[in-house]
Amino acid sequence: MSEKVSYASSGVDINRQDEALKRIKPLVKATKTSGVRSDIGLFGGLFDARFPEVKPILVSSMDGVGTKIKVARRAGIWDTVGQDLVNHCINDILVQGARPLFFLDYIAAQCLEPDVIEQIVKGMATACQASGSALIGGELAEMPGVYAEGEVDVAGTIVGVVDEADLLPRLEAMVEGDVLIGLSSSGLHTNGYSLARKVCFELEKLDVNDLLPGTTQTVAQALLAIHRSYLTPVMPLVKAGQLVAMAHITGGGLTDNIPRVLPQTLDAEIDTASWQIPALFRFLMDKGGLGIDDARQALNLGVGMVLVVPAGHVENVLTELHAAEEPAWVMGRLVKGTGIVSYR
Repeated sequence: MSEKVSYASSGVDINRQDEALKRIKPLVKATKTSGVRSDIGLFGGLFDARFPEVKPILVSSMDGVGTKIKVARRAGIWDTVGQDLVNHCINDILVQGARPLFFLDYIAAQCLEPDVIEQIVKGMATACQASGSALIGGELAEMPGVYAEGEVDVAGTIVGVVDEADLLPRLEAMVEGDVLIGLSSSGLHTNGYSLARKVCFELEKLDVNDLLPGTTQTVAQALLAIHRSYLTPVMPLVKAGQLVAMAHITGGGLTDNIPRVLPQTLDAEIDTASWQIPALFRFLMDKGGLGIDDARQALNLGVGMVLVVPAGHVENVLTELHAAEEPAWVMGRLVKGTGIVSYR
């Protein structure tokens, strides 16, 4: 007689998914904005497409948190990666001048853990509420055989809107002498974690509760620092027309991300003495034997966002940023070139 097989015996337990959904429903509902026309549980999320923008353009992006999720597992801290994911996506559309409307998530694992799912979604909800956007839907997937035991994968998609008049970058408006203004990162954000984990946990044999050398933070605090959202301090500058471009410094670092918003006739010349590389990055470079060129391409080195500002607006932009308690500094300028980054 053949053995009877159930979905649970094959590794997928619907009860775990139901418990996770039960826990996250109130978190999702708390992010509801005026444009949302649906509740969690429908096959698709509904959003009212009537916008105050004169000529609205939808902007979308999707991303994940990479192997930062493995640090979360090691530390048993899960809510920060949810905020990381939403904020990363917000910054990606912000550089085109867009404000976020709604967010959708994807969480997959070998075995769904309701308490872990709850904390991840709690972080997403926190970031959505802070940005005035809605967590409108998502997917929970339990996939034994695809993911190893204990592994969790998190990704998300954001949709925002920008008025055509505010759309960035303005390639035709960028000229030699435009100024680069740097905004500080809060840490690694969501890039460089394969390197960071190797250095901290394999080479240096550190525990998540150990102090990170050269800092006053534990390894967990340093590596799980939340990826910042720049929406609040930067959007007023977008609406005031004081920027011609922005670059979100993620994978690829300064070297690869700034050229994404440059015309082919201008280079970004960066003054490397204009800021001090934070201790976390210096530690990873030193213990990992990472040269400065590789570091500039793999890590943000303390710069999370770069604004490109016409020379005549620089003083006002810095004044507004500092009034918003946003650390910001002049870190370079545009010069004639071929659309690359140079350092001096």
